[in-house]
Amino acid sequence: MIHLDYLERSTSVQTAPTVCMHCTDPACASVCPADAIKVDAAGVVLSALAERCIGCGNCVLACPFGVPKLDPHRDLMMKCDLCYDRTAVGLRPMCATVCPSGAIFYGTRGEVEDIRRAQPLDRFAFGAQTVRTRNHLMVPSPTDLLEVTTTLVAPRSRAEQLLEECLC
Repeated sequence: MIHLDYLERSTSVQTAPTVCMHCTDPACASVCPADAIKVDAAGVVLSALAERCIGCGNCVLACPFGVPKLDPHRDLMMKCDLCYDRTAVGLRPMCATVCPSGAIFYGTRGEVEDIRRAQPLDRFAFGAQTVRTRNHLMVPSPTDLLEVTTTLVAPRSRAEQLLEECLC
């Protein structure tokens, strides 16, 4: 399951997928009191097991990338699991299959390095904490760590900016 985020909902229908980064030491799994989130042998962090998940939401709060979503009607955490039903039988995840621009790529590191000018990156810093992931972002060379910061104030829409100018 992939969630779509609207980039500028007030002015555009443009979306961006929020995919699980499949951390090597997933915070979502480590805080789960029911041990419902498993990691397979290939490092894929799976969605919560329905029979175990108690819907507490700890995983939602713990994920530094904001990926897990809690379905309150089912008391179940759901997230991208690389279309485990497809990848387990040698198929690409659906997002990589249908992405019209090819921005979402599923393959080996060597394959992506052959076709992209950027380099794959799997290290992210959230303050003093470094997170390594199975999935990579393509970044300009030489970048060995991406620092993720938060914005304390939400960006203002164009309408809000115009209103502020009129009032000042």
